[in-house]
Amino acid sequence: MDTLVGLSRKLDGATDLKSVVRAMKAMAASNIGQYEIAVESLEDFYRTVVTGLAGYFSVEGQVVLGTNKSLSIKRKKRICAIVFGSDQGLVGQFNDRMSDFVATSLDKTETELKIWAVGERVQLLLQDKGFNSTKLYLIPNSVSAITPLIGKLLL
Repeated sequence: MDTLVGLSRKLDGATDLKSVVRAMKAMAASNIGQYEIAVESLEDFYRTVVTGLAGYFSVEGQVVLGTNKSLSIKRKKRICAIVFGSDQGLVGQFNDRMSDFVATSLDKTETELKIWAVGERVQLLLQDKGFNSTKLYLIPNSVSAITPLIGKLLL
């Protein structure tokens, strides 16, 4: 049976742990605000790009690629999936659900499959399901690191 001193120590430890968890939650909540602002900016950017493309195609006419038979080459179909995970805590089963979704979506594909994982945790879960990623990118640790990551993905 625990003594009064032992129980007191356990209570103090639980109180310390509670304050650490509270601080982690506060930090996560403050970081989420930055990412929400970034997402709103990306939505504006997306609308601008789509509007520009629609305007271009309406003025220039639609261009159909591959109609010239001399240019058409039979190529093996390829799928490149970019899988975004999370290496942060306090996200529940996000990585598990993402890897399950990828596995069920791409399980029966008979094409060449390339998977680029953003985050080490989701990459490991995909490997457990039999999907080897060809590239691994680290999760951006701030809003300013998102743009360089997207630049790498696009290149």
